Amino acid sequence: MKKAFLSVACLGTVTAFAQVKDTLQTRNVEEVVLTASRKKENIKEIPGSVTIVGEKQLQTQLTVNSDITSILQYTVPSLGTSSGQTSNSGQTLRGRQILVLIDGVPQSTPLRNGARDLRSIDPSVIERIEVIKGASSIYGNGADGGIINYITRRNKSDKKISGISQVGITGQPYGGTLGFRASQLLSGRITDKFDYVASFAYERTGYMKDADGVSLSPTYSPAKMDNYNGMLKLGYNFNDNQRIEASYIGYASRSDLDLGLKTGKYGVTTTIGEGRGKNLETTPQGTPRNHNFKLSYDNKNLFQGTALNVNLYYQDFRTVYGYSDTFLNGGQSNVISKKKGARVNLDTQLWNAQNSQAEIIYGVDILNDQTVQKLEDGRYWTPDMDMTNIAPFALIKIDLLKKITIKGGLRYENIKVKVGDFNTLSSIKSDGTFTQSIFVTGGDLKYNALVGNIGVRYNIDNSLNLFGSFSQSYSINELGRILRTSTQGTIANLETKPIIVNNYEFGATGQISKWINYEITSYVSTSKLGASFIQSADRALTIQRSPEVVYGVEGFLHFTPKKWINFGGSYSWMEGITSIKDDGDYSAKINNSRISAPKVLAYVQVKPIQALSVGLDMLHAFGQDRFEPNAKTGLYVYGEGKVPEYTVFNLKSSYEVNNNWKVSLGIENLFNKMYQPAIAWWSARDSEFVNSLGMRGTFIVEYKF
Repeated sequence: MKKAFLSVACLGTVTAFAQVKDTLQTRNVEEVVLTASRKKENIKEIPGSVTIVGEKQLQTQLTVNSDITSILQYTVPSLGTSSGQTSNSGQTLRGRQILVLIDGVPQSTPLRNGARDLRSIDPSVIERIEVIKGASSIYGNGADGGIINYITRRNKSDKKISGISQVGITGQPYGGTLGFRASQLLSGRITDKFDYVASFAYERTGYMKDADGVSLSPTYSPAKMDNYNGMLKLGYNFNDNQRIEASYIGYASRSDLDLGLKTGKYGVTTTIGEGRGKNLETTPQGTPRNHNFKLSYDNKNLFQGTALNVNLYYQDFRTVYGYSDTFLNGGQSNVISKKKGARVNLDTQLWNAQNSQAEIIYGVDILNDQTVQKLEDGRYWTPDMDMTNIAPFALIKIDLLKKITIKGGLRYENIKVKVGDFNTLSSIKSDGTFTQSIFVTGGDLKYNALVGNIGVRYNIDNSLNLFGSFSQSYSINELGRILRTSTQGTIANLETKPIIVNNYEFGATGQISKWINYEITSYVSTSKLGASFIQSADRALTIQRSPEVVYGVEGFLHFTPKKWINFGGSYSWMEGITSIKDDGDYSAKINNSRISAPKVLAYVQVKPIQALSVGLDMLHAFGQDRFEPNAKTGLYVYGEGKVPEYTVFNLKSSYEVNNNWKVSLGIENLFNKMYQPAIAWWSARDSEFVNSLGMRGTFIVEYKF
């Protein structure tokens, strides 16, 4: 089937919520560049809202918690709060799924969303995180809510060898919680042409306990886990215009947690870990491997007025889940995904006058994604899915009078998915009976569409910059979950159509004075056929495909009245509606698994003396009461549980002993607040009603050379 869509695609735009916090002096935003258009560009050229988490803020947040899902919840206004577990379920962006990248290489598994993509790299090797909000097709499949791109460190030194060594300990005021982490970064320039970056990081976590010192649930727990991360980049400059770079980034996490599970009662007593667990797992849960290989070539002057960038990549990912007895004979499942692809970008200057210019960015993306979910004993939970996506694209960018930027682009998605034959698993219903396994014949699924983007930014003056855009994403999300619940012998009649999201955004940003920065953004995203989890009569999760509308607002204020102090905060709110009848006459709210509660982030940072920095972060998650429990049972269904509000404070501090040595101390949950993460409430399940981490400290010693 072919569908043509007038498009506009989120090519970026920037709220530097975390950026301003990188330094005690507000930076000139004209100096900020990012890769929202797959090339570096000025922040004032982007017609949309983007959050940049800079290097300094990453390092200070790392002092509090090395879990990237936690770092992001404190730095990205419209991102859902962290579950505190290895899974990032419910941590959506603007109410929709995210495409996670490492240096442009896709980490997400949209064919079977395993919710482990955010925790796919150690933050010690990240230079900055770029969060592009709103539907985007610029990197292909899966960016319904936006893109999170981890940009890794590069060589910045002319020395033959320079580096950063870090050693740290973590712990809580209870026994058995002591953890350890160490990292080593080396970089340098061997010759004028050859440079390198090498890094290795290791972390061993201890037991994790709540504010009363009780061990948290072992399900998806990051406790007693070994985390490894290695990176190697080799670059060679042929001349001023040409460069080739090869890189490898590897990540692995494995847990040997031996706690048993004591299931609580939803809303009454929490599920905890106690005693020793039964040895039901054949493989430690976590992500045993995430290998990323990339080869890139840049030519700034391929021919007159044209630059070329080529990226070739390969990713091999496997993640393992805990034991489950929801299907016959139980077992562990894992998601295995292998991707290989190529991105070819050409950038041609159309004209370049004194105050105006125009360019066209064009090329093609090729991606092969092979994903499957299997049990450790070899049984298939989803069929083998082999997706090939070929997508040519073109984007025109026009800058007028150094005040107005206009962007518009088109991308043609041509997708083919080969689905293998398989037998569905026999699952256990709530009444103890079984659904019978059936044989399902696979086949070929074909999709194509024309999507696009258009956006305008008008920089009136420093105090007021207006932007507006329309953008589209095109994704095949959770195809595996749809297929694995098939009740028919063939895939031909299943509803597997892609999700096409239309995102409309309007906002304003600026600098009111030398010490006040602001941004406010409003957005609406629509899709004729969305995908949300709903709970069936036997409490199994299925995918609801129906029209959807998500809308919201977000904004921030930052103040830097003096060089030694800055403070500020952000607010985000969203709502989502879905039509659950074919005629569209009846609408209901999208459940809380996607629509996060309103969130306030606030911070203050002071430097009483040049060497000492002390900061305090606050996260306030408002309550959510959007649904009613079942009138007969008094129980909520999955995703609709009532979520109470909570407030958490984190302390972060550092002292520079001299130019080489620095010590840092961070305290997560400073006041030892007893609370549950949002997912514990909205999931409305006894086994998932868990507490959050109590007070936990991190002490790091750093040496730079």
